[in-house]
Amino acid sequence: MTTAVNTLSSLDEPVRRRSFVSLLFAGPATVAGAIVIAVVAVFALCAPWIAPHDPNFQNLPAAFKPPSWLQGGTATYLLGTDDLGRDIFSRIVWGARVAGIVGLSGVAIGGCIGVALGVIAGYFGGIVDDVIARIADVQFAFPAVLLAIAVVGVIGPSLLTVVVTIGITGWVQYVRVVRAETLSLRERDFVQAAVATGASLTRILLRHVLPNVSSSVTVLATFGLARAIILESALSFLALGVPPDVPSWGTMLADGRQFLDTDWWLGLFPGLAIFVTVLGVNLFGDGLRDALDPQSR
Repeated sequence: MTTAVNTLSSLDEPVRRRSFVSLLFAGPATVAGAIVIAVVAVFALCAPWIAPHDPNFQNLPAAFKPPSWLQGGTATYLLGTDDLGRDIFSRIVWGARVAGIVGLSGVAIGGCIGVALGVIAGYFGGIVDDVIARIADVQFAFPAVLLAIAVVGVIGPSLLTVVVTIGITGWVQYVRVVRAETLSLRERDFVQAAVATGASLTRILLRHVLPNVSSSVTVLATFGLARAIILESALSFLALGVPPDVPSWGTMLADGRQFLDTDWWLGLFPGLAIFVTVLGVNLFGDGLRDALDPQSR
């Protein structure tokens, strides 16, 4: 009998996975978001092979070349060149790598901090919960962009600083959700049964609490990725992000804004890269939320 039950459970697992995938990609918006994410991921991972030019190579005689389909453009520079003769397409491709590194690393840092504090606050309650909740409330009172500008202004702009800044400004989003779910989970029968059988605190948190908040954390992390990309672009636009020799969509947008009246492609294409990427992540996040929580549909 036990063998039969285990066999049925193992057969049900692929069915549940297929059901989740079908729910996730049920809508065209989610499919479009997944395609955008996949393209940006390919750009980020394969930038040295996709980019036709060195993103920092300056060719002053070729400055302000228009896109290849406009008069005066050339196939050598698909999206044209900037004021220093650098290839815009190559810089956008390499900028995807910066967006990916900053986004994923910032979400990982913020998620780990927020989930850990949320679980601790929700499970233990009392003074621990009050202290963590008050700290989160204080950080919520400060706009994330202003807090990030203050931190980067004190420490100094660098890729590591931007990643850490995005992480420490994003953890509060996780604390509230994870804390609320943990408060509910600690009263559930399976958690109380684990406590009654003498299970260790580590086992209870890792085996019974964290797996049951993972769905919400996954959705939050998806939207947090879009937030991190916007925040990194904003910091780079203000010259408080990555160094000037590191291609960034925000830096490209800042460099091209003064030429929008005459050489519009300098600012349009990096702006479109930010817009399309963030839109794609949000569309995929909406589909992921609906697939993990059918009641939200």
